[in-house]
Amino acid sequence: MKKLLIFLLWISATVVLALGGGLVGGWLAAEHFHASATTIAASSAPQTTAEQFTEKQTPATKGMLKVETTEIETAVTKAVAKVSPAVVTVVGIVPGEITFFGPTPDQEVSGSGVIVSEKGYIITNNHVVEGTKTLHVIFAGGQKVPARIVGTDRFADIAVLKVETKVPTVAVLGNSDVLKPGETVIAIGSPLGAFRNTVTVGVVSATGRSIDTGKGYRLEGLIQTDAAINHGNSGGPLVNLAGEVVGINTLIVRGSGPDVAEGLGFAIPSNTVRAIAEQIIKQGYVARPYLGISWQGITPAIAAEYGLPVQWGVFVVDVEPGSPADKAGIERGDIITKIGSVPLDEKHPFINLLFSHKPGERVTVTIVHRGHEKTLTVVLGELRLH
Repeated sequence: MKKLLIFLLWISATVVLALGGGLVGGWLAAEHFHASATTIAASSAPQTTAEQFTEKQTPATKGMLKVETTEIETAVTKAVAKVSPAVVTVVGIVPGEITFFGPTPDQEVSGSGVIVSEKGYIITNNHVVEGTKTLHVIFAGGQKVPARIVGTDRFADIAVLKVETKVPTVAVLGNSDVLKPGETVIAIGSPLGAFRNTVTVGVVSATGRSIDTGKGYRLEGLIQTDAAINHGNSGGPLVNLAGEVVGINTLIVRGSGPDVAEGLGFAIPSNTVRAIAEQIIKQGYVARPYLGISWQGITPAIAAEYGLPVQWGVFVVDVEPGSPADKAGIERGDIITKIGSVPLDEKHPFINLLFSHKPGERVTVTIVHRGHEKTLTVVLGELRLH
């Protein structure tokens, strides 16, 4: 019995010691793992300085949200930043008229323009300044200064103004011949005269467009764009993404009745603007070919009403004595049907055909004289448009 009791006690002691050793070992292992994890976390966490800790705990900054901003520049914003300081608002006063009910008050008109020379030359539309007695321009920064008209060309709707003060910057005229449909363009101007330097963006919808002015000639070679153009934008620049002026905004077409349209804006190509502006700046006027007649356009409707022998042409109402037409033998009552080899028709009005030639050029003119067709040779004179 004694031997059995001793054996059982030995077995119990062995089990107790084994369990105690396991518990102690597990506890030591857990403590070691926790200490290691704490050390790793501390070494990988960003160190907080005393200043940072103090700043974070300052009552004035506690609870504030810090927002980081990123400056984004695009081709459009860069082009606008380059050209916009050269865009001006043009303000003119048109004198009142004497009517049956008495004199009407003077009227203020406005449009846009763009500075193209450090000498103070500004390009705008002729229709913006036509008939004005005084003119001012407002720079992008708000400065208002007097301006004068150097010269105009009503047939291209271009006018050149000049200010006698230092200009903020100058815009560069680009090459409008390389424009392609779909190319991004930017219109900058002062719609309604109140919203100075408004920016709208669109594309070149088409080039080489022709618009009937309703005054016996067409504006030709125009750039069509869907960039929003409103009243007051006239004379402002159409800009490409290189920050170059590729056109001067001149008109919009809205349509009428059920055919109301949006996004039909038109600009005069910069190459046309450059050629005309250079003449005006150099000599104060634009030289156009001159024939020396008063005339009335003939259309199929007019021809049918008056029984005329041609569908298209111009009826010579009067001939100025000593003019190129007089010297060539053109008489009152003649009908001009062709200039050079091009017949007059809906797409080739008399003025546009005449202006496709140069002063001093010798051209043939086909006429119907007393029912018979004749061809005469005319040496064109020079018409000075001021």
